[in-house]
Amino acid sequence: MKELKTQQTAEISASPSKLKPIVTSLLVLLLVLGSSWQIGFSFTELIHGLPNMWDLIVQLVPPDWAYFSVITSPLLETIRMAIIGTTIGGIIAFPLSILAARNVFHSIWITVPARFILNLIRTLPELLLAALFVAVFGIGPIPGIFALTLFSLGIIAKLFYESVESIDPGPMEAMTAVGANKIKWIFFGVVPQVMASFTSFFLYTFEINIRAAAVLGLVGAGGIGLYYEQTLGFLDYGKTASIIMYTLIVVLLIDYLSTKIREKLT
Repeated sequence: MKELKTQQTAEISASPSKLKPIVTSLLVLLLVLGSSWQIGFSFTELIHGLPNMWDLIVQLVPPDWAYFSVITSPLLETIRMAIIGTTIGGIIAFPLSILAARNVFHSIWITVPARFILNLIRTLPELLLAALFVAVFGIGPIPGIFALTLFSLGIIAKLFYESVESIDPGPMEAMTAVGANKIKWIFFGVVPQVMASFTSFFLYTFEINIRAAAVLGLVGAGGIGLYYEQTLGFLDYGKTASIIMYTLIVVLLIDYLSTKIREKLT
């Protein structure tokens, strides 16, 4: 009798865990269907549009290989913009992340304003930032660098302060016990534990910025994006395909190198 009751209790307790995936799946399905209905998404229109997508792909082939010599300089400018923007953003993100970490600063008067600034920065997309800076500084790479700096700051700081909050508290507790001040506490207790993660986040953001910088030229922020706009505007899809292929080669190379560096750090 006791065994029967134990078995029934186990079945009852297990039933909610079995229902969770089903309920979650239904909620996700309802959310997707409701969102599709609200925005007027239609699979019929998507299917009708697929032939047009194929026509565009056909026009992109073959790429204009001779155009590589023309876009080499602006592509290098795009890489330089990503390097400068990521570096400046990473330098600013480091101290701001420390201020946002609740296990380093326990005062809400420090962590809440720091997180508010980071949330505000992440709210603004890089294209909007670039357009705003173009209006201030004019057309050129400077607006793109400023936009990538803020974009990098938002990403690196978010990932970094979450990494800081997950570190081992043991070293900090030991340093506090021997009377270390906050600055020593941070530099010798926090920084050694998170430098590998920070470098990994920095490289990851740099990869993203290569792709982002390639598009910023559409709003006049320098780089290869200006040539995207020109070739697409004149329906010169062969040259557009050349830009895509060249950018892809650079992105794959940078991705390979950054992956190797991250492997050395872990």
